[in-house]
Amino acid sequence: MHHGRTTLTRYTIEQEHKHPGASGEFSALLNSLATSIKIISNQVNKGALIGTLGNASAEGASVNVQGEVQKRLDVISNDVMLQENEWSGDLSGMASEEMAGVYSIPDHCRRGKYLLVFDPLDGSSNIDVNMTVGTIFSILRAPNPGSNASIADFLQPGTAQVCAGFALYGPATMLVLTTGDGVDGFTLDRDIGAFVLTNPRMR
Repeated sequence: MHHGRTTLTRYTIEQEHKHPGASGEFSALLNSLATSIKIISNQVNKGALIGTLGNASAEGASVNVQGEVQKRLDVISNDVMLQENEWSGDLSGMASEEMAGVYSIPDHCRRGKYLLVFDPLDGSSNIDVNMTVGTIFSILRAPNPGSNASIADFLQPGTAQVCAGFALYGPATMLVLTTGDGVDGFTLDRDIGAFVLTNPRMR
Protein backbone atom coordinates (compact mmCIF):
# COMPACT_ATOMS: atom_id res chain seq x y z
CA MET A 1 0.00 0.00 0.00
CA HIS A 2 1.20 3.52 -0.86
CA HIS A 3 -0.18 5.50 2.06
CA GLY A 4 1.99 8.47 1.23
CA ARG A 5 0.93 8.73 -2.41
CA THR A 6 -0.09 12.24 -3.42
CA THR A 7 -2.09 12.39 -6.63
CA LEU A 8 -2.32 15.55 -8.71
CA THR A 9 -5.97 15.92 -7.64
CA ARG A 10 -5.04 15.84 -3.97
CA TYR A 11 -2.08 18.15 -4.59
CA THR A 12 -4.16 20.82 -6.35
CA ILE A 13 -6.89 20.73 -3.72
CA GLU A 14 -4.29 21.04 -0.95
CA GLN A 15 -2.67 23.94 -2.83
CA GLU A 16 -6.07 25.58 -3.12
CA HIS A 17 -6.71 25.21 0.62
CA LYS A 18 -3.64 27.38 1.20
CA HIS A 19 -5.38 30.23 -0.62
CA PRO A 20 -8.37 31.57 1.29
CA GLY A 21 -11.25 32.40 -1.02
CA ALA A 22 -10.20 29.81 -3.61
CA SER A 23 -13.24 28.60 -5.53
CA GLY A 24 -12.18 25.18 -6.75
CA GLU A 25 -12.07 26.43 -10.35
CA PHE A 26 -8.28 26.16 -10.46
CA SER A 27 -8.24 22.50 -9.39
CA ALA A 28 -11.01 21.77 -11.90
CA LEU A 29 -8.94 23.40 -14.64
CA LEU A 30 -5.79 21.46 -13.72
CA ASN A 31 -7.86 18.27 -13.73
CA SER A 32 -9.14 18.85 -17.27
CA LEU A 33 -5.59 19.80 -18.32
CA ALA A 34 -4.27 16.54 -16.82
CA THR A 35 -6.92 14.61 -18.76
CA SER A 36 -5.78 16.30 -22.00
CA ILE A 37 -2.20 15.29 -21.23
CA LYS A 38 -3.20 11.66 -20.62
CA ILE A 39 -5.06 11.56 -23.96
CA ILE A 40 -2.13 13.13 -25.84
CA SER A 41 0.26 10.71 -24.11
CA ASN A 42 -1.82 7.80 -25.44
CA GLN A 43 -1.87 9.33 -28.94
CA VAL A 44 1.91 9.86 -28.92
CA ASN A 45 2.56 6.32 -27.70
CA LYS A 46 0.20 4.85 -30.29
CA GLY A 47 1.24 7.27 -33.03
CA ALA A 48 3.97 5.12 -34.50
CA LEU A 49 1.59 2.17 -34.68
CA ILE A 50 -1.38 3.92 -36.28
CA GLY A 51 0.54 6.15 -38.67
CA THR A 52 -0.42 9.59 -37.34
CA LEU A 53 3.18 10.75 -37.49
CA GLY A 54 3.13 12.06 -41.06
CA ASN A 55 2.39 15.61 -42.14
CA ALA A 56 -1.06 17.14 -41.78
CA SER A 57 -1.69 17.06 -45.50
CA ALA A 58 0.46 15.29 -48.02
CA GLU A 59 -0.13 17.92 -50.72
CA GLY A 60 1.56 21.04 -49.33
CA ALA A 61 1.47 20.23 -45.62
CA SER A 62 -0.12 22.98 -43.53
CA VAL A 63 2.41 25.32 -41.94
CA ASN A 64 1.82 26.88 -38.52
CA VAL A 65 2.49 30.47 -37.43
CA GLN A 66 6.09 29.57 -36.56
CA GLY A 67 6.61 28.29 -40.12
CA GLU A 68 6.96 24.68 -38.98
CA VAL A 69 5.32 21.93 -40.98
CA GLN A 70 2.52 20.68 -38.77
CA LYS A 71 2.53 17.00 -38.04
CA ARG A 72 -0.81 15.24 -37.85
CA LEU A 73 -0.10 14.54 -34.18
CA ASP A 74 0.23 18.31 -33.55
CA VAL A 75 -3.23 18.82 -34.97
CA ILE A 76 -4.67 15.95 -32.94
CA SER A 77 -3.02 17.25 -29.76
CA ASN A 78 -4.28 20.77 -30.40
CA ASP A 79 -7.84 19.47 -30.83
CA VAL A 80 -7.55 17.47 -27.60
CA MET A 81 -6.39 20.56 -25.65
CA LEU A 82 -9.27 22.64 -27.00
CA GLN A 83 -11.98 20.01 -26.59
CA GLU A 84 -10.99 18.85 -23.10
CA ASN A 85 -10.64 22.35 -21.65
CA GLU A 86 -13.34 24.43 -23.36
CA TRP A 87 -16.33 22.98 -21.52
CA SER A 88 -15.00 23.15 -17.93
CA GLY A 89 -16.37 26.65 -17.33
CA ASP A 90 -13.03 27.84 -15.92
CA LEU A 91 -11.67 29.58 -19.03
CA SER A 92 -12.55 32.74 -20.93
CA GLY A 93 -10.20 31.89 -23.80
CA MET A 94 -7.26 29.82 -25.04
CA ALA A 95 -4.26 30.54 -27.22
CA SER A 96 -2.19 27.88 -28.98
CA GLU A 97 1.06 27.91 -30.91
CA GLU A 98 -0.83 26.06 -33.64
CA MET A 99 -3.44 28.81 -34.11
CA ALA A 100 -3.02 32.38 -35.31
CA GLY A 101 -5.75 33.98 -33.15
CA VAL A 102 -7.41 33.51 -29.78
CA TYR A 103 -9.64 30.46 -29.46
CA SER A 104 -13.05 31.57 -28.26
CA ILE A 105 -14.95 29.37 -25.83
CA PRO A 106 -18.05 27.99 -27.63
CA ASP A 107 -21.28 29.88 -26.95
CA HIS A 108 -22.93 27.02 -25.06
CA CYS A 109 -20.04 26.80 -22.55
CA ARG A 110 -19.65 28.92 -19.43
CA ARG A 111 -16.77 31.41 -19.35
CA GLY A 112 -14.49 31.51 -16.32
CA LYS A 113 -11.70 33.54 -14.79
CA TYR A 114 -8.64 31.92 -16.34
CA LEU A 115 -6.81 31.91 -19.67
CA LEU A 116 -4.90 28.88 -20.98
CA VAL A 117 -1.91 29.25 -23.30
CA PHE A 118 -0.18 26.20 -24.74
CA ASP A 119 2.00 24.52 -27.31
CA PRO A 120 0.15 21.20 -27.67
CA LEU A 121 3.09 19.16 -28.95
CA ASP A 122 6.46 20.88 -28.81
CA GLY A 123 9.25 19.10 -30.64
CA SER A 124 6.89 17.14 -32.87
CA SER A 125 9.46 17.32 -35.67
CA ASN A 126 11.53 15.02 -33.40
CA ILE A 127 8.93 12.26 -33.33
CA ASP A 128 10.28 10.39 -36.32
CA VAL A 129 13.69 10.11 -34.63
CA ASN A 130 12.16 8.97 -31.33
CA MET A 131 13.12 12.11 -29.39
CA THR A 132 11.07 13.40 -26.49
CA VAL A 133 8.06 15.55 -27.26
CA GLY A 134 5.94 17.48 -24.80
CA THR A 135 3.12 19.90 -24.07
CA ILE A 136 3.95 23.35 -22.64
CA PHE A 137 1.26 25.35 -20.85
CA SER A 138 0.62 28.49 -18.86
CA ILE A 139 -2.45 29.61 -16.90
CA LEU A 140 -3.19 33.32 -16.49
CA ARG A 141 -5.98 35.21 -14.76
CA ALA A 142 -8.49 36.61 -17.25
CA PRO A 143 -8.60 40.43 -17.00
CA ASN A 144 -12.31 40.24 -17.94
CA PRO A 145 -13.61 37.05 -16.31
CA GLY A 146 -16.84 35.72 -17.74
CA SER A 147 -16.47 37.44 -21.12
CA ASN A 148 -14.71 36.38 -24.32
CA ALA A 149 -10.96 36.91 -24.13
CA SER A 150 -9.15 39.16 -26.60
CA ILE A 151 -5.52 38.89 -27.71
CA ALA A 152 -4.67 41.83 -25.42
CA ASP A 153 -5.90 39.80 -22.40
CA PHE A 154 -3.10 37.27 -23.00
CA LEU A 155 -0.29 39.86 -23.10
CA GLN A 156 0.71 39.60 -19.46
CA PRO A 157 4.16 39.46 -17.86
CA GLY A 158 5.49 36.03 -16.89
CA THR A 159 5.25 37.02 -13.22
CA ALA A 160 1.45 37.19 -13.62
CA GLN A 161 1.18 33.45 -14.34
CA VAL A 162 -1.00 31.48 -11.92
CA CYS A 163 0.60 28.22 -13.00
CA ALA A 164 3.08 27.10 -15.64
CA GLY A 165 4.46 23.75 -16.59
CA PHE A 166 5.07 21.09 -19.17
CA ALA A 167 4.39 17.44 -19.84
CA LEU A 168 7.00 15.10 -21.33
CA TYR A 169 5.90 12.07 -23.32
CA GLY A 170 8.80 9.66 -22.98
CA PRO A 171 8.95 6.05 -21.71
CA ALA A 172 7.05 7.53 -18.74
CA THR A 173 4.74 10.54 -18.96
CA MET A 174 5.94 13.31 -16.64
CA LEU A 175 4.11 16.47 -15.61
CA VAL A 176 6.21 19.27 -14.14
CA LEU A 177 4.47 22.37 -12.79
CA THR A 178 4.74 25.37 -10.53
CA THR A 179 2.03 27.43 -8.93
CA GLY A 180 4.61 29.99 -7.87
CA ASP A 181 5.88 28.09 -4.85
CA GLY A 182 8.59 25.71 -6.05
CA VAL A 183 8.50 23.19 -8.89
CA ASP A 184 6.93 19.75 -8.48
CA GLY A 185 7.14 16.72 -10.76
CA PHE A 186 4.45 14.08 -11.26
CA THR A 187 4.59 10.77 -13.11
CA LEU A 188 1.59 9.14 -14.76
CA ASP A 189 0.84 5.91 -12.90
CA ARG A 190 -0.82 3.93 -15.68
CA ASP A 191 -2.18 1.35 -13.25
CA ILE A 192 -4.45 3.90 -11.59
CA GLY A 193 -4.58 6.42 -14.45
CA ALA A 194 -3.46 9.27 -12.20
CA PHE A 195 -0.49 11.58 -11.94
CA VAL A 196 1.42 10.92 -8.73
CA LEU A 197 3.88 13.33 -7.07
CA THR A 198 7.27 11.68 -7.62
CA ASN A 199 9.67 14.64 -7.64
CA PRO A 200 8.62 17.23 -5.08
CA ARG A 201 10.57 20.48 -4.84
CA MET A 202 12.61 19.95 -8.01
CA ARG A 203 15.77 22.00 -8.37
